[in-house]
Amino acid sequence: MTEWLLEVDGTQFGRNLALALAVLAAVLHAVFGALQKGKLDPWLARGAIDVSYSVMALPVILFLVPWPEPHVWPLLFGAMGIHLVYKFFQAMAYARGSYTVVYPVVRGMGPLVTMLFVGVLFQDRFHESYNLVQWSGVILLSSAIFLLAGINLMQGGIDRRTMGMGLFYAVLTGFGVAAYTTWDAYGVRATLNPFTFIFWLFFLDGLVFPWIAVYRYRKMAVQPSVRSMAVRGVIGGLVAFASFGSIMFATRLDKVGEVAVLRETSVVFAALIGWLFLHEKVGLLRATLMVAIAAGAVLVEFSG
Repeated sequence: MTEWLLEVDGTQFGRNLALALAVLAAVLHAVFGALQKGKLDPWLARGAIDVSYSVMALPVILFLVPWPEPHVWPLLFGAMGIHLVYKFFQAMAYARGSYTVVYPVVRGMGPLVTMLFVGVLFQDRFHESYNLVQWSGVILLSSAIFLLAGINLMQGGIDRRTMGMGLFYAVLTGFGVAAYTTWDAYGVRATLNPFTFIFWLFFLDGLVFPWIAVYRYRKMAVQPSVRSMAVRGVIGGLVAFASFGSIMFATRLDKVGEVAVLRETSVVFAALIGWLFLHEKVGLLRATLMVAIAAGAVLVEFSG
């Protein structure tokens, strides 16, 4: 598999594959966000998901992939720290704000900041440069996402007493998304076998947050069933593997910033999921903004 990825890297097939993987990651990320924000406390949901994918990754790192090279260990521990901070901000945002507002703000921040980050980190080595049309696409996509969040805020009957802090943490989470996307993409490119970085990161990333969840669980007056948390954790772990793996392979095969923008079309898929399965109203204005989000992503991907 690794040899095949190296063969298609830099080819048109590899670019097309990266496009498909980024869109797949967008769909899966919308599902993942709904799993964490659902009826279960977001701290508990995240803890259950983390322990699940850490356990799933253990046999892979022990028996199937090579051990990380010496220079990869600092990248893994750095990624572990970035992911921990990101998940803390995300849980704080979800606990205080409505999902329909917080999620678009997080995703709107992601591509804009990511393209700024990769312009600094990858410019010389990987030629991550972007033209005016692509930047216009990023601004169009991010602006449409923020407007979507604003519409949901005005029309959703949301408790504004806590929404302010929810939005504050959502912005911080957006910076976290940009940070881990850029850092992880660098880590995947820095190792000969991308599976090594991905599965070791899953294992390490799931070691800390479950303890935070256990602490919160013990303090709850009404504790949810362990079975329901376990089911959500296993499903979330599988979705996380597919989503994160897709986006990391996409960044290995294509420009990091372009892939990051395509992933943020997850806002569109989240709205479609709500419309098709939860029977939520979309409306003309929301539909128009969804089209603008998709158009922004197309500009970024096909103007490079």
